[in-house]
Amino acid sequence: MKTFNASKSQTMRRSLATASASALVVALTVSLSQRALADEVKPPQVPTDIQVPAGNIAFLKGAATGTQNYECTPASAGFAWVLFTPEATLFNNADKQTITHFFGPNPEEPNSDPSVVADGTIRAAWQARDTSTVWARVFPLSKPSFDPLFVRPNSVPWLLLEKRGVQEGPRGGDLLTRTTFIQRVNTSGGLAPATGCSQASDVGKKAFVPYTADYFFFTDATTIDD
Repeated sequence: MKTFNASKSQTMRRSLATASASALVVALTVSLSQRALADEVKPPQVPTDIQVPAGNIAFLKGAATGTQNYECTPASAGFAWVLFTPEATLFNNADKQTITHFFGPNPEEPNSDPSVVADGTIRAAWQARDTSTVWARVFPLSKPSFDPLFVRPNSVPWLLLEKRGVQEGPRGGDLLTRTTFIQRVNTSGGLAPATGCSQASDVGKKAFVPYTADYFFFTDATTIDD
């Protein structure tokens, strides 16, 4: 009976040791995978105006193809094309669709605009295939860059945006929930038309202008091993 108990105890110790070793391997694998992912995402050089604050690291990139959508509206100086939403699909390096980009209500910011019917403030939004979503606005300490050393002629500016809200997908998708900042760079096209919005009869017209861009998603560098 004592021999059986000793054997059983040894077996349990071996099982616990094996389980601990397996858990350590999994943890190291996840950590290394996350570090490798971050190491693979190398954002380009950017103008000083849109540099990401220190302490943040790029963890995801998407190459966007879509349109910048404008509507002709009355303005103080007469009439102007106003962006009402972007509409783009982001692809990874394998040309697989990963994220969609649009404007939408941010549930973390109550809507205070009486002219808009929505449950939250309308912000630029990105939703991943796992349905996690991040909402962002232009970072107040930055400004849109048309620097000719970086930005192509006749293209929408490069931007630095800060997170204003995140949401997991209904099944726990969390790819974008760690986002802190987003850079829009390498833009081509997308500017509002130069004509077609100059008189009252033009009000309500819409223009869907093709554009491409790269979006880089950043996270707090201290969370990359979480």
